[in-house]
Amino acid sequence: MNILVIIPAFNEEENISKLIRKIQEIKYKNKVDIVIINDQSTDETSSLCKKMYVDVLDLPCNLGIGGAVQTGYKFAALHNYDIAIQVDGDGQHNPEYIESLIEPILQGKSDMVIGSRYIEHQGFQSTGMRRMGIWYLKHLINILTGLKITDPTSGYRACNKEVIQIFASNYPKDYPEPESIMYIKRKGLIVSEVPVIMNEREGGESSINFNRSIYYMIKVSLAIVFDKIRKESF
Repeated sequence: MNILVIIPAFNEEENISKLIRKIQEIKYKNKVDIVIINDQSTDETSSLCKKMYVDVLDLPCNLGIGGAVQTGYKFAALHNYDIAIQVDGDGQHNPEYIESLIEPILQGKSDMVIGSRYIEHQGFQSTGMRRMGIWYLKHLINILTGLKITDPTSGYRACNKEVIQIFASNYPKDYPEPESIMYIKRKGLIVSEVPVIMNEREGGESSINFNRSIYYMIKVSLAIVFDKIRKESF
């Protein structure tokens, strides 16, 4: 199996080297490659990654998380990877769970697998405001689709070749995680979760502040509802 870890990164010089080292040090059953999608960082993110001899795609302009992640899927599709795994560049996603993420795909039980911190409720559980948003979104997705996802905002996920091709062609742009779940569900594919333990960000700053959180909830809610309407209309 050809497996690729996609790491979108924007100004993650405080975290990225440690994350890459962790991924490289773990002995996986399958060979795991890494590609860094450098989203126009203004710090040393790109140069640090290149010094560690991993593939780096330096974007010519800042595309945001959706555009950066889709670039990773385009890279995966171009190079014919069987499985792609999203891992955030801030170090919150523990690479020890990569094999747990891909196992349901290897067994043919799932097309996309999400790493959820809310199955066993261990480790970093995010901020209070974000937990409220997650609670709201998981119930909205459940009401509209019947799908029970405990951690719809988790960017720690693995996808098979079919999902790679879909995301390479079309991927939500702003705060894409919940919307992409709806999209894959609409395609008739299987989405599942496995428990993971996440870490708190060690350095740098999150791009999500109070104002962005409000925008996030409104934008994602509308996107999810419109996706449901689109499915019923066609």
